[in-house]
Amino acid sequence: MERVKTGIPGLDELLNGGIPKGSNVLVAGGTGTGKTILTTQYLYNGAVQYGDAGLFVTLEGNIRDIAWNMESFQWDIKSLQEQNLMTIYRLNLGHLKEKSMIEDRIEEQLLEIEKEVKEIDAKRLVIDSTTVFGAYLDPSILRTTLFRFCDKLKDLGCTTLMTSETQPTKTVFSAYGVEEFVSDGIIALYFTPPNRSVFVRKMRGTKHDADPHPININEMGISINARDKIIWEAIK
Repeated sequence: MERVKTGIPGLDELLNGGIPKGSNVLVAGGTGTGKTILTTQYLYNGAVQYGDAGLFVTLEGNIRDIAWNMESFQWDIKSLQEQNLMTIYRLNLGHLKEKSMIEDRIEEQLLEIEKEVKEIDAKRLVIDSTTVFGAYLDPSILRTTLFRFCDKLKDLGCTTLMTSETQPTKTVFSAYGVEEFVSDGIIALYFTPPNRSVFVRKMRGTKHDADPHPININEMGISINARDKIIWEAIK
């Protein structure tokens, strides 16, 4: 099986060597758990360590602020952008209520993402975050629209990480109960102050570690201590 290494210390060890190529993986967790750091580090490592171009798609963040946040970890994002190894794109859904209009807008944005992917020949894709769909879409069509969007991302040929803001519980892995089922894998992040941890909930097509492990975040980004385990009772 061909794998895509994240380059994040300790994570590839938990994934038996990396994410299966072409997978669509959900990175789930509450506020402050490190979702955006992990996903941007995945793109940065892909470009610097493996020569893989990456596209970061944000549904809510300011592009300049996102670049600044990346650079706070001593990552030379500007150089990667100049080399077409990284692009940041803001997805625009708008506040549409009619189903036909929303479906058209989703298709338009998927075409824009596809265009960005092809322009830099991106191998890695990040969607941050799927939770924001709830602010744009009517509840009656939220789940079906989100399912279609996530499912069509697989046609782009990238290995994709999607973030999802969840309630701070151990058993909830998506905001709307859709993302976790359309995804090939789930990487769950937890923050029980002052400790952070990670748990690989599932990863189709490969064996993976089944225990939670401690996370450290410093000026270089995220690292995982794959040798140490955390008992479930310590996660709240």
